[in-house]
Amino acid sequence: MPPRQNSRRVASFILAKWLMTKEFPASMLPAGADRAFVQDLVYTAIRRLRPLRLVLGELVKKWPKGEMEALLYVGAAQILYMPDVPDFAAVNETVDAAKSCENQNIARVVNGVLRNLLRRRDEFESLIAAAPFAVRESIPTELASRWTVRFGADAAEALAKWHNEPAETYLAYSDGRFEKLPRGKRVDEVEGFAEGAFIVQDPGTRLAVELLDPKPGETILDACAAPGGKTAQIAWRGASVTACEVNPKRRARLEANLKRLGLADKVHVTGELAPLVTTEGTRLFDKVLVDAPCSNTGVLRRRPDARWNWTKEKLAMLVRLQAQILETSAKLVAPGGRLVYSTCSNEPEENSDQVEAFLSRNGGFTLIESKESVPTESGFDGAFAACFQRS
Repeated sequence: MPPRQNSRRVASFILAKWLMTKEFPASMLPAGADRAFVQDLVYTAIRRLRPLRLVLGELVKKWPKGEMEALLYVGAAQILYMPDVPDFAAVNETVDAAKSCENQNIARVVNGVLRNLLRRRDEFESLIAAAPFAVRESIPTELASRWTVRFGADAAEALAKWHNEPAETYLAYSDGRFEKLPRGKRVDEVEGFAEGAFIVQDPGTRLAVELLDPKPGETILDACAAPGGKTAQIAWRGASVTACEVNPKRRARLEANLKRLGLADKVHVTGELAPLVTTEGTRLFDKVLVDAPCSNTGVLRRRPDARWNWTKEKLAMLVRLQAQILETSAKLVAPGGRLVYSTCSNEPEENSDQVEAFLSRNGGFTLIESKESVPTESGFDGAFAACFQRS
């Protein structure tokens, strides 16, 4: 049997790679017994990046890079934000992880910095507490300002705090139930996993499916389908589903989920919307769901890295992309049919503003209803959904 890897070392590898490439952290998590702890380490460090940088900036003369930077984040995250980890374990295990680095000086620096942090913890906790809200709660300053304008200072801070807590995992069942997975229990250990009784899905996703209101025998297009949670909920209700996903990796994940759920033969998977719109005629569907690519600001608890991808420029790019997908998808709705647009964002440009812009361009559609889940109000992921009807 191979020797057990130091979980802090695994976490530091993932963090170092994320810092360099911004690759999706969840795709780098290991299998096995340590997965949950490694995920907690990585996600805590990413969530708390701004206050960790604030503190570490006071403890190092020159800002570290690569392995040393990642190891310092791992160690400091445990000391400041993971109270279940004893201080001696946070320091000793992180230093042991550093000893496997090619540069032997890294372990000495990590040891000194973390022990200094322990000695001065009260001082640094006060420093964090006195920092501006965006730094203290570790979100981009511009995003904090937007939330403050929209929700007010107290509600904006409460929303940021909500997103800094570990995400709950919910299981969506074919009968419409959502059940919370007990902490520490693996999804594949739950009865019914192998039989395809459920899929991992937050209750916030109900907004889109409820507005779509799938019926047995209806033809429905899920235009941005991966990873397949909403696709499954639609198919479970007896509709005939076409699921589109342009990204090959995400499409493979969609197909794997549908196979486990026993829905592979009931859902037609395609890679492009374009072939459905041709000069020879357009294939029309009773209902179309556009679960659009978005900034993910409603799921920062679940996607802690997404906050560091947020910029005004990227938001504007996503709004343009959403509009393009909506325009293409609208052509596929049969007369009298429904078009549901949804995001996992709480930003008006992607939600209410996008709805208004779509209606201004498409006189043949009317808005039936729109709904939004704000996490601090709903207790679930942030989400938005709007239902249009074609005349």
